[in-house]
Amino acid sequence: MTLPPIPERLEKGQPYPLGATPDGLGTNFAVFSANAQKIELCLFEPTGRREVARLALPECTDEVWHGYLPGAFEGLIYGYRAHGPFDPARGHRFNPAKLLLDPYARQLFGPLRWSDALFGYRVGGPRADLSLDRRDSAAAMPKAVVVGSTVDWGDDRSPIVAWSDTVIYETHLRGHTMRRGDARAHERGTFAALGNPRVIDHLVKIGITSVELLPVQSFLQERFLLEKGLRNYWGYSTLGFFAPEPSYLATGSLHEMRAAIRRLHAAGIEVILDVVYNHTCEGSELGPTLSFRGLDNASYYRLVPGDERYYINDTGCGNTVNLSHPRVLQMVMDSLRYWVTAFHVDGFRFDLGVTLGREGNGFDPGSGFFDVMRQDPILANVKLIAEPWDIGPDGYQLGNLPPGFAEWNDSFRDGVRRFWRGELGQRGNLASRLSGSGDLFDRRFRKPWASINYVASHDGFTLADLVSYEHKHNLANGEDNRDGHDANFSANWGTEGASDDPAIIETRGRVARAMLSTVFFSHGTPMLLAGDEFGRTQQGNNNAYCQDNDLSWLDWEQAQTPQGRSLTAFVARLAEIRARYPILRAPRFLHGHEELDDGLRDIGWFDESGTELIGEGWHADGGQTLALRRAGPAEGLGLDVLLLLLNGKPHPVTFTLPTPALTWRLLVDSATGLIPEERGISQSIIVEGRSVRLLAAHMPPRSTAAPLARPSA
Repeated sequence: MTLPPIPERLEKGQPYPLGATPDGLGTNFAVFSANAQKIELCLFEPTGRREVARLALPECTDEVWHGYLPGAFEGLIYGYRAHGPFDPARGHRFNPAKLLLDPYARQLFGPLRWSDALFGYRVGGPRADLSLDRRDSAAAMPKAVVVGSTVDWGDDRSPIVAWSDTVIYETHLRGHTMRRGDARAHERGTFAALGNPRVIDHLVKIGITSVELLPVQSFLQERFLLEKGLRNYWGYSTLGFFAPEPSYLATGSLHEMRAAIRRLHAAGIEVILDVVYNHTCEGSELGPTLSFRGLDNASYYRLVPGDERYYINDTGCGNTVNLSHPRVLQMVMDSLRYWVTAFHVDGFRFDLGVTLGREGNGFDPGSGFFDVMRQDPILANVKLIAEPWDIGPDGYQLGNLPPGFAEWNDSFRDGVRRFWRGELGQRGNLASRLSGSGDLFDRRFRKPWASINYVASHDGFTLADLVSYEHKHNLANGEDNRDGHDANFSANWGTEGASDDPAIIETRGRVARAMLSTVFFSHGTPMLLAGDEFGRTQQGNNNAYCQDNDLSWLDWEQAQTPQGRSLTAFVARLAEIRARYPILRAPRFLHGHEELDDGLRDIGWFDESGTELIGEGWHADGGQTLALRRAGPAEGLGLDVLLLLLNGKPHPVTFTLPTPALTWRLLVDSATGLIPEERGISQSIIVEGRSVRLLAAHMPPRSTAAPLARPSA
């Protein structure tokens, strides 16, 4: 763009909205800092290389510095410099030699180029972070771009999928399409490829309702990774909370992201963003000065009381964002609303969600963050998912987040893994997980959907590796295999890693299908890790955060092998059955207290002899088998009854079906992965070792009674 005439000073402008806001005649600039003494707006030529003007923001209202530049329109490239005390012991790290990214930047221009000039202190000096570095960092910094807000979305509408109908697919935007041969080369790994009709067709085919993308907000490529020839692949190191990651836009246009979301919406698929508001990429006191640290370190971050040189590190990433500060909380809320209004995003998954709920005294489900989230008229209508832990004091809070949030349920993940790898005594725990984990979530009128059920996610083994490796193999990460989880509850079934032994291959496939069946046939919200539907492997790496290569990218050629096609068809079958039977998507917790017909309650648990499990019966015979019966109103008249039979033993088991006697048909047999519709089963059935069978029966309404009504939610 053409630079506007540069005045000697800015007009006063307005303190709201924060960020750079063009109005057709010029642009208003507003940025928060409670402790700065002066803030300067820096303007750059269109190449971003040369700073052409430095203008002080003339006004500060309620700790918001602001000014107005007439004639400045969309495309203007800018940054800030902040003047104030450099006093790390008191939490202040102002350094006007450092160009700072606007926290509200909607788009970034240029890459970050690592240089010691990016640090506010003299790197390698004897006083460490207490020294002041006076080198200008502008040449190494990405800059902000002024972006307008007018967008014509046409007839785009969110699918608004009910929570009880939701099937989540967790994927990485770049890794999802880097190996798609049917995507144009320059579009692979970007939003343009995600919107490819063939990519979307696959998601529709396997019954996905909601795509959950790993972070797409702009993030930092850490210096230590680049020096080792690695890259930050996952993106959990946010640089800007309002700007998409530039490398994810093939065209460089924000409309590319909008187009992909619009195409997913047209296919009935929601878009959920994994967001990181618990820390930033600036790290500890030894990290670079890129934005927040230089604008107002003492406000944006939680600092150690009495020694404000250091950061509270509840995140394990060097710093913790201070959501107790109203302006910092405002920034997070403004960011969330922006993604919903500007990009029609349908929901968010909050990384280290416990950190967001921390106040001065620790985690509080009634914290300011949770309170404002629950009353916000825009965010109240989107899906909210939290990772219910961090590494701070009392950091594990599964089930304790407030109503309105779903939570990643690692208790489900570990319980299912332990049962299917053959551990004894897991029957009671598995029964709870199959029933929506009511022991954790059935409080404050929460619903079963609050439990996000999964056996594999980006963080850990893939499903294929879960049945192929007993130990992590992370040497490629350059940390001597110290990183990543050690307690994976996995089994290799005979040999570590790849095998050509038919017996081992058959067992691995059988256990994988059993775990997938458990996820889809449990109450709660199922989540599938991308590629698990066709057997993707990371060769035993359970922490592939820095592997931006074939190890992490989805191998779509594998999806076209006979084994890949078979497993994909099996996953599609599981999703179709879940959608067909409302009782698999129960909108409320079932406790076996409601009798729907003679001898038939809404839920019941039995052993392989058909005996109802009570007391010590839960622990008999090692607890490696379980029959779960659920009943509820059918889509039409009468009742649907489903019987889920799980055999964790290595050999076949004959299950006697519980009374009352019904005429059953077989819907799923995970032992073979075939798609049967066997009918006429009445008294007993054999379930192969390490496998699941799902049976269905229908009870017409009683002739002497009115049709059974659905239980209220």
